[in-house]
Amino acid sequence: MPNYPFWLGGVAASMAACFTHPLDLAKVRMQSLGSTVPSPSMLKILRHSISNDGLRSVYTGLSASLMRQMTYSLVRLGSYEEMKKFMSENGRSPSAGKLLLAAGVAGGLGGIAGNPADILLVRMTSDSIRPPEKRYNYRNGITGLISLVKEDGQKGLARGLGTNTTRAVLMNASQVGSYDFFKTTLLQYPIPLVNYQFHDGFFLHVVASLAAGTCGTTVCSPADVIRTRIMGSSGKASPIEVLVRSLREEGPAFMFKGWTPAWMRLGPNTVLMFVFFEQLKRGWSSLVPS
Repeated sequence: MPNYPFWLGGVAASMAACFTHPLDLAKVRMQSLGSTVPSPSMLKILRHSISNDGLRSVYTGLSASLMRQMTYSLVRLGSYEEMKKFMSENGRSPSAGKLLLAAGVAGGLGGIAGNPADILLVRMTSDSIRPPEKRYNYRNGITGLISLVKEDGQKGLARGLGTNTTRAVLMNASQVGSYDFFKTTLLQYPIPLVNYQFHDGFFLHVVASLAAGTCGTTVCSPADVIRTRIMGSSGKASPIEVLVRSLREEGPAFMFKGWTPAWMRLGPNTVLMFVFFEQLKRGWSSLVPS
């Protein structure tokens, strides 16, 4: 396999986040609302934000999102590529099981690396739906990180770490691992009924990444909702306490709260991230031949 810079995946994910951040903002706000407030639609949240605070408001927290991509996504994608390269040294492609395991491990590492930025992202994107006295009022990701350490100490950087790492393991295995699985499968077998055979190119990358995005959204939704509520709170509730309370007040459906904006964000985000990643890898190979 060709050698690519470790950070290339982080750049691709950051490029994708610039396009899909408004959907991420809507998803976080939907997940942050409890049972006391009727769940608004994604479009209603975005429309309300634009009408009250202007178009720029839907990019609130973008600095934290980019910080997250250059920690969480950089580590999870870079580590996965390195593991995949290591497993392919004998010239044989690794099995789907090994790829899923590698993706899960890489996701866990990314979840740990990106946890502080995740906290900032959740707080910045959900700040406007809090009572004024409970808002964090972070100006950007850097000042937010400084405030987080000042107010909560170093332990504050690990808020929700267990849930976030679990989500990251599930996300990387179901998104990145499944992308390779779908891509390989589509290259090997023609589509039934129409007998269409995919070739390695833009269309294949789009179809495989859409399938991976749908898989990732569904698998990660319960952990994503719990993580959002823990990171957005100022209390010290455990994941189990949040789960039990939410099940009691809202029923099992709470675990898929915000699924639609999550899919509408993760679907395009996955497509853009992998398309950008594939093109960046091709560009790097042409600039720096191995």
